[in-house]
Amino acid sequence: MAKQRRSVKTTAKPVRGIKRPVTRRKVARKAISARAKPRTFVERPGPVPAPAPAPPPPPPRKPGFYEAVAIYERGVQALQRHDYSGAAGFFRTVLERYPEERELLERARLYLRVCERETSRQPAEVKTPAERVYAATVALNSGDHSGALGHLQRALGEDPESDHAHYIMAVALGMRNRVDEAMDHLQQAIALNPENRGLAKQDPDLDSIRDHDRFRDALDTPPAANRRRQIRRR
Repeated sequence: MAKQRRSVKTTAKPVRGIKRPVTRRKVARKAISARAKPRTFVERPGPVPAPAPAPPPPPPRKPGFYEAVAIYERGVQALQRHDYSGAAGFFRTVLERYPEERELLERARLYLRVCERETSRQPAEVKTPAERVYAATVALNSGDHSGALGHLQRALGEDPESDHAHYIMAVALGMRNRVDEAMDHLQQAIALNPENRGLAKQDPDLDSIRDHDRFRDALDTPPAANRRRQIRRR
């Protein structure tokens, strides 16, 4: 019997320089890895929006607006001077003549209420020198130095021997840094009524002139020779 030949399996070694054929499994792996990589997208600029149209210009102001503003500003200036009655007149003019100017009406009403509140604290009618001195005291307390000086000057014009008027005048002039004039009135107040000497020593309203050289001399003023007896009403 013929001998059967054994089949000998030979493994062929790969020859260098020759690539192996790509199998389906390797192709599938490459496809999966390609899908796993994130894709980068380049954002393209969109259309540029058109610029917004410019707002229309405001309508031109009427001549009445500038007149109302001028009257309103005069009222504010009078209010800053503590001339409450004069300021109230300007604000009432704005409210009565220019009702269409709404921007000013609310502020004019507010300041008018302030003026009415302050004028209600002052005496309605000032007739006698004593009432003028009281009105001057109220004006000083509200910071109206010029108004206080006006009341005091009229009071001394009607009654030059009013020691109270001289004393308040010294206070008012001291607040205005008119020291020499304040000292003259303080001397007159003490000469007419020596009780003002003790009051001046402790009165904080005279602190503005207390350090002056003439202050001690004013306290030593002797009584006037022919002074009349003053009845002080405070």
